[in-house]
Amino acid sequence: MNSEELKLNVEKALDEIRPFLQSDGGDINLLSIEDEKFVKVQLVGACTSCSVNQMTLKSGVEMTIKKYAPQIERVINVE
Repeated sequence: MNSEELKLNVEKALDEIRPFLQSDGGDINLLSIEDEKFVKVQLVGACTSCSVNQMTLKSGVEMTIKKYAPQIERVINVE
Protein backbone atom coordinates (compact mmCIF):
# COMPACT_ATOMS: atom_id res chain seq x y z
CA MET A 1 0.00 0.00 0.00
CA ASN A 2 1.50 3.34 -1.02
CA SER A 3 1.33 6.44 1.17
CA GLU A 4 -1.71 7.88 -0.62
CA GLU A 5 -3.65 4.61 -0.21
CA LEU A 6 -2.58 4.50 3.42
CA LYS A 7 -3.90 8.01 4.03
CA LEU A 8 -7.21 7.14 2.32
CA ASN A 9 -7.57 4.03 4.47
CA VAL A 10 -6.85 5.97 7.66
CA GLU A 11 -9.42 8.58 6.62
CA LYS A 12 -11.97 5.78 6.02
CA ALA A 13 -11.31 4.48 9.52
CA LEU A 14 -11.76 7.95 11.02
CA ASP A 15 -14.99 8.39 9.02
CA GLU A 16 -16.25 5.15 10.59
CA ILE A 17 -15.58 6.26 14.17
CA ARG A 18 -16.36 9.97 13.75
CA PRO A 19 -20.18 9.63 14.22
CA PHE A 20 -19.63 8.09 17.67
CA LEU A 21 -17.34 10.93 18.71
CA GLN A 22 -19.67 13.55 17.27
CA SER A 23 -22.65 12.11 19.14
CA ASP A 24 -20.81 12.98 22.36
CA GLY A 25 -19.88 16.48 21.16
CA GLY A 26 -16.37 15.65 19.96
CA ASP A 27 -14.49 14.93 16.78
CA ILE A 28 -11.09 13.84 15.51
CA ASN A 29 -8.69 15.31 12.97
CA LEU A 30 -5.89 13.51 11.12
CA LEU A 31 -2.67 15.49 11.55
CA SER A 32 -0.07 13.22 9.95
CA ILE A 33 1.15 9.72 9.21
CA GLU A 34 4.80 9.22 10.02
CA ASP A 35 7.05 6.45 8.68
CA GLU A 36 3.87 4.66 7.55
CA LYS A 37 3.63 3.31 11.14
CA PHE A 38 2.43 6.14 13.37
CA VAL A 39 -0.75 8.15 13.01
CA LYS A 40 -1.00 11.52 14.73
CA VAL A 41 -4.51 12.74 15.44
CA GLN A 42 -6.09 15.50 17.44
CA LEU A 43 -9.19 14.90 19.50
CA VAL A 44 -11.35 18.03 19.54
CA GLY A 45 -14.49 19.34 21.21
CA ALA A 46 -15.79 17.33 24.16
CA CYS A 47 -13.12 14.67 23.50
CA THR A 48 -10.35 16.95 24.79
CA SER A 49 -11.73 17.01 28.33
CA CYS A 50 -13.26 13.56 28.42
CA SER A 51 -11.87 11.37 31.19
CA VAL A 52 -11.87 8.27 28.98
CA ASN A 53 -10.30 9.81 25.85
CA GLN A 54 -7.19 7.61 26.12
CA MET A 55 -9.38 4.51 26.23
CA THR A 56 -11.33 5.83 23.23
CA LEU A 57 -8.05 6.44 21.42
CA LYS A 58 -6.70 2.93 22.04
CA SER A 59 -9.78 0.72 21.93
CA GLY A 60 -11.79 2.70 19.41
CA VAL A 61 -9.65 4.82 17.14
CA GLU A 62 -6.47 2.72 17.04
CA MET A 63 -8.36 -0.55 16.63
CA THR A 64 -10.46 0.87 13.78
CA ILE A 65 -7.42 2.34 12.00
CA LYS A 66 -5.56 -0.99 12.28
CA LYS A 67 -8.56 -2.72 10.69
CA TYR A 68 -8.13 -0.51 7.59
CA ALA A 69 -4.33 -0.19 7.75
CA PRO A 70 -2.74 -3.12 9.61
CA GLN A 71 0.79 -1.73 9.27
CA ILE A 72 -0.04 1.13 11.65
CA GLU A 73 1.64 0.46 14.98
CA ARG A 74 0.40 3.32 17.09
CA VAL A 75 -2.04 6.21 17.15
CA ILE A 76 -0.89 9.30 19.02
CA ASN A 77 -3.13 12.12 20.21
CA VAL A 78 -1.53 15.56 19.87
CA GLU A 79 -3.14 18.06 22.21
